[in-house]
Amino acid sequence: MSEVLNKKVLADQVAEKCDLSKKDALVIIDNVFETIANTLKDGGRVDIAGFGKFEVKTRAARDGINPKTKEKIHIEESKAPGFKASKVLKDLVK
Repeated sequence: MSEVLNKKVLADQVAEKCDLSKKDALVIIDNVFETIANTLKDGGRVDIAGFGKFEVKTRAARDGINPKTKEKIHIEESKAPGFKASKVLKDLVK
């Protein structure tokens, strides 16, 4: 059975393992996520040993087709966050 791990459940688990209040654990988790997001926003990379790397990937501009009208359109270059799992995490999931 697979479990969905959302922020509340994650905070509950961190609070229990670290002997913190759920409120304090949630503040810590929010700060970690905010720091990762701001680093990516500023063009940086987040490398967490044993877990993986977060980085911004650039998608090149390209031509596409509007599926409704079949009209050709130009799609501008865009940026999107990406994640690459570490070997340790990949081996753990196998």
